[in-house]
Amino acid sequence: MTPPELRPDVPHSARIYDYVLGGKDNFEADRVAAEKMLEGMPSLRVSMRANRRFMVKAARFMARQGIRQFLDVGTGLPTHPNLHEVVQGEAPEAKVVYVDNDPLVLVHARALLIPVGTGTVSYLDADLREPEAIFSALPIRDGFDLAQPVAVTLIAVLQHIVDDDIARDIVSRVMAPLVPGSALAIAAVTTENDERGGDHTVQTYNRSGVPVRPRSLGEVEALFGDLPRVEPGVVLVHRWRPAGEDAGIEDKDVAMYGGVAFKR
Repeated sequence: MTPPELRPDVPHSARIYDYVLGGKDNFEADRVAAEKMLEGMPSLRVSMRANRRFMVKAARFMARQGIRQFLDVGTGLPTHPNLHEVVQGEAPEAKVVYVDNDPLVLVHARALLIPVGTGTVSYLDADLREPEAIFSALPIRDGFDLAQPVAVTLIAVLQHIVDDDIARDIVSRVMAPLVPGSALAIAAVTTENDERGGDHTVQTYNRSGVPVRPRSLGEVEALFGDLPRVEPGVVLVHRWRPAGEDAGIEDKDVAMYGGVAFKR
């Protein structure tokens, strides 16, 4: 039986994402909203898949820099490959904490709690608007060594924080307790490179009750504050250290900016 708080009659951002990527954890309301978005922006699947590959590239890069603790905030539904599969594939001893406060994600949390290495994978029910509560929670307090670097990933979540000041403050508070050598990966929605359907997609989200705020390149760069970004900086996600399927993708088909920064 579907828990009543999941509201299957109301479109949900994680379920829409799941449907567009070909998943099965969605309801009719999500499929209807997603199809409306796809009508206006047929390249939406291309963009979402490019964003997923950005997560993989960024997570692998940070693991290869020696980071062994990963905090994924705004996890969403499990989608292969999950972040822990990527980083524990590089460093089996890596520890991963997933953070979300959505009841649907809670239903599927067990799918995330399967390490593929010798490290740990845990799940935290918390709100990204309350970073202090995240860091005081048991999986972080007892599972992480905050004297060592932590990689924070905020992938396709900050567009739901529509106020720029609040979004920048959240990022600042998330990074504040972390030591030098820690890293931050952000991917956020944009429409400034798309004249065909990006605004239509955003409007469909908003009309469906899912707040979305697209940002310009400068606004996404500002989310990193004064943290120095690694090359190539903040770019459309398929242009961040492109490999494999990134080749041949046109800029107009991608509606996400992404980047990685390190705390010095």
